[in-house]
Amino acid sequence: MSSLKESRTSTISRQAKREPVGRIAEPPHLFLSFHCDRPLASSARYCLRDVRAVEFARAPGGDITHLVQSDVGDFKLTVGDKWMSSLHAVLRHTADQWVLQDAKSKNGTFVNGRRCESAVVADGDLIELGHTFFIFREALPVAENRPESVEARSLRPAAPGLATIVPGLNDELEKVEAIAPSAVSVVIHGETGTGKELMAQAIHNLSGRSGPFVAVNCGALPSTLVESELFGYRKGAFSGAMEDRPGLIRSADRGTLFLDEIGDLPLTAQAVLLRVLQENEVLPVGATRPVKVNIRLLSATHRDLEALVADKKFRSDLLARVSGLTLWLPPLRERREDLGLLIGTILKRNFAKLADQITFSPDAARALLLYQWPLNIRELERCVTAAVVLARGGMVQEAHFPEALRAVLSNGKAEASGDTNGAPEEGQLSETDQRRRDEIVALLREHRGNITAVARALGKARFQVQRWIRRYRINSKEFRR
Repeated sequence: MSSLKESRTSTISRQAKREPVGRIAEPPHLFLSFHCDRPLASSARYCLRDVRAVEFARAPGGDITHLVQSDVGDFKLTVGDKWMSSLHAVLRHTADQWVLQDAKSKNGTFVNGRRCESAVVADGDLIELGHTFFIFREALPVAENRPESVEARSLRPAAPGLATIVPGLNDELEKVEAIAPSAVSVVIHGETGTGKELMAQAIHNLSGRSGPFVAVNCGALPSTLVESELFGYRKGAFSGAMEDRPGLIRSADRGTLFLDEIGDLPLTAQAVLLRVLQENEVLPVGATRPVKVNIRLLSATHRDLEALVADKKFRSDLLARVSGLTLWLPPLRERREDLGLLIGTILKRNFAKLADQITFSPDAARALLLYQWPLNIRELERCVTAAVVLARGGMVQEAHFPEALRAVLSNGKAEASGDTNGAPEEGQLSETDQRRRDEIVALLREHRGNITAVARALGKARFQVQRWIRRYRINSKEFRR
């Protein structure tokens, strides 16, 4: 292979054909997700558009830079991993599939934890070469104006604490930077532990507002005290009201009010909140005159607010008021490509100067990358932090993890791809779910399996459409004809 000019952000498909302007292509991608010996090292993604083959090799002198060299569709990816061979494996595109072949490497080639000489790789497969882990994705949307290959260190996070190498999520995070200085209300959707409050805090930090960031967990407010806690009260308004209290909304004056799990707010409180947003004023319990407030409202929920409206459990006029912009945070199992990046952030935040001395065994790394993470980033941080403490300055081993993570190594890919675990069969769907499933199937048929086009037609994020496809057990590939 002839060598191109070395570059940290060189794209594997520099010579690729371009899609017409305005179209979003969905080429395959390869993600360098995690280094066992250098967990703080940069993650990277590489677009495989029009690529015939990729050779994996050990970088000379242990250089950690990931270099790509090209010659008519053949590329070479070198990694600073002493456990990799000088030529370790080759990933080839043949017909309609990608095949990974071991090149008689010393330490072997693994797919989803299983050693193999040759294997067809599928979407989401975990590739292990030496002490370096890659994730293969069959199709990801790439806009025309976006670089097709990038390293995490070259990213400019949209907000402090937020960074990703997943293209679709990166598009969501870019909205944060654009929307933050405005007064537009935002609803952040995502499962528990996906970082909804972190995103809300980031929006506030970028907003330039002079007041505080006040976070309220609506699900934790006692139903009998919701209004007094949110809107405040006057002395003597009720038994026990011994003094005036401003309430949480007035506490956020000139700042940002973040209502977590807004879907749990009682209907009576929703009516009063609507007036607050419409009139920019609060009427404390027991008061006769409203008090002016200036707040920026951010909300979060793991529930489908539109379904709650249909069930008359959430006010449609309040939904219209709070959802100026909707952001979607995917569960961690749908962004495993970012695990190395997230683990590096956790290590830096919790172990400061010791972070660059921490290493992981291949078994430990494999467990982290194959586990389903039902509690998302919150669970990841708890697990990694405890394991590092238990390792007492040594290498983090599989034994330092909880039983659930250790079990994943014996269960293999079944645990890793558990997105459909617990998903209802088609005949068991509720009427609302069945209507949504039928709508998605019809749109997939209309757009020939293009998930991005379906998301655009529904006005939803691509991540949400992917979640529904998994939940309703829809095979989107059968529509790509």
